Formats: sequence, structure tokens, C-alpha cells
Amino acid sequence: QVQLVESGGGLVQAGGSLSLSCAASGRTFSSYAMGWFRQALGKEREFVAAINWSGGTTYYADSVKGRFTISRNIPKNTLYLQMNSLKPEDTAVYYCAAHNSDEITTAQAMDPLSYYNWGQGTQVTVSS
Repeated sequence: QVQLVESGGGLVQAGGSLSLSCAASGRTFSSYAMGWFRQALGKEREFVAAINWSGGTTYYADSVKGRFTISRNIPKNTLYLQMNSLKPEDTAVYYCAAHNSDEITTAQAMDPLSYYNWGQGTQVTVSS
């Protein structure tokens, strides 16, 4: 089991930046891939970004490509999501998740059902 705790959400104006963190514990941090998902009010949870065990392979949703950057610091057991050029449509609760495998395909990265541990979420609100 992995315990995940997100932080860093908040209110920001359109065009601004936020950095989310996800602290992990309970399992060797370098043994599993991780992802970020988001869920806006009244909508389904959607894929944002994912990263393999080493950080050498990343995946992004088209809607955030070029604006968001996912990374991980293995010694600190922490996953990050740097969000730049934020838009009102980025408003959502953001969740980090741990995958069963250390290496994942694009399809696995984007499928929330393939992740087995989730954090509690952190709210990101982008005002226009």
C-alpha cells in the first residue's frame, strides 16, 4: 500500500502558475509509476499527466501539453506537477495516484482504473 498526500492547490488568476506536490510513503517510491488526474465539478475524472518509475518517461493530456510538467524526486519520495499558463478550464480537484507497475504504456498511463492508490485531492481554482 502507498499513502499519498497532495498539497499546493489554491486560487490563481488565469495565466498564472501553481505547483502541486504529492508526498508518498509506504512502498519504495522508485518501484511504481505515478500520475496526476483531475475532476471538475459535475465531470468525470480525467487524465492530466503520468511518469514512469525513474522519471525518464512522461505522458501528458493534449489539453495540458506544453503548459504542465510532471516530475518526481526519488530521494524525497515526492511527485510534482508544475502548472503554468493556467486557464479557467483547469479548475478542478487534482489527484495524484500510484500505479501497480514501474513502467506503463500510454494507454495505462491514461486509464484511472489501472492506478491502485489515490490521494485525497487538492483544489485548484483559476479565475478569469
